[in-house]
Amino acid sequence: MKRGIPFVIAALAICLVAGSCNKENAPGPDVWAVVNGKEIHREDVQRIFRTRVTPDSPAPSQEEALSLQLSILDELINSEILLERASKLNLIASDAEVDEKFTESKSPYTEEEFQKKLQDTGLTVDDLRNEIRRQLSIQKLLNREVVAKISITDEDIADFYNKNRGQFNVPEPQYHIAQIVITPHPDPTIHNRKSDKATNDAEAARKATMLIQRLDAGADFSELAMDYSEDPSASTGGDLGFQPESSFNKSDPMLKTAVLSLKVGGITQPIHLKSGSYIILKLLAKEAPGQRELNDVQVQQAIRDGLRTRKEQLLRSAYLMEARDEAHVTNYLAQQILESSGKLPASQ
Repeated sequence: MKRGIPFVIAALAICLVAGSCNKENAPGPDVWAVVNGKEIHREDVQRIFRTRVTPDSPAPSQEEALSLQLSILDELINSEILLERASKLNLIASDAEVDEKFTESKSPYTEEEFQKKLQDTGLTVDDLRNEIRRQLSIQKLLNREVVAKISITDEDIADFYNKNRGQFNVPEPQYHIAQIVITPHPDPTIHNRKSDKATNDAEAARKATMLIQRLDAGADFSELAMDYSEDPSASTGGDLGFQPESSFNKSDPMLKTAVLSLKVGGITQPIHLKSGSYIILKLLAKEAPGQRELNDVQVQQAIRDGLRTRKEQLLRSAYLMEARDEAHVTNYLAQQILESSGKLPASQ
């Protein structure tokens, strides 16, 4: 065994002198990764990078930009691996499926707004359609290979409830609330689907009046929140989930009064807060305090959804790890960053 040691040391020395035994030379300076022979280019990463950097916010530092681009590249690598599997299983999304999702993605916008959004992100219609096809295909793959294999039994639900019974003891009234927020002081980091923001007190007041008129006419609260609310909750249709009654003690007294006076399904008039913002609230549900029993349908559904989500996350992670183990991946961007001590590789 001892005679073999010098040979190993010599072999390692040769690798170090050469750079790396397993290192591969990039096919070109703008090829940032290769997955099973398929190249991922600098522009593929930069196109997504531009959509994730808010123009109104300070430019990211070099380290922040590189970190985000590495993360995006890793997403694209995973996506390419899964897309290849989807193709082998004949699960690539059809033109009809892509058309349906494309139309859905355009629906919140006018044609002018949609074209401006594409222009702002540097995307073309073909780029968007290709990304839709990719995402739909991967989802079809995961639905078949992961989601379809998840089974939550009544025994699973009962076991979770018995081990976590205290979680279902509600100590005080709970209010399931959704909100639409309008502020005269636009925050560049907050977005809604219409990119609609009031810029002063008068605009905020007019916008609040417009929204309550549309709600009175039967418009969907969740859709309006996604289109117009100037709050991070816009992305979830304004849904804030269940809030304990005591939580309203920390907010503007008018909010607590408004919430406690609502009936389920009711919507407040615009509430003008001391900050200058307006808020419109909807009470989606209300729960009285007390122990929730296992025979409560909502309890069963909450447990089932929670267990399914946890199991799906676990299986998705395991499936992706297995897929990456079987793939041949070379990340040239990571190599270049290491070689340049953290500098962005220059385009050639």
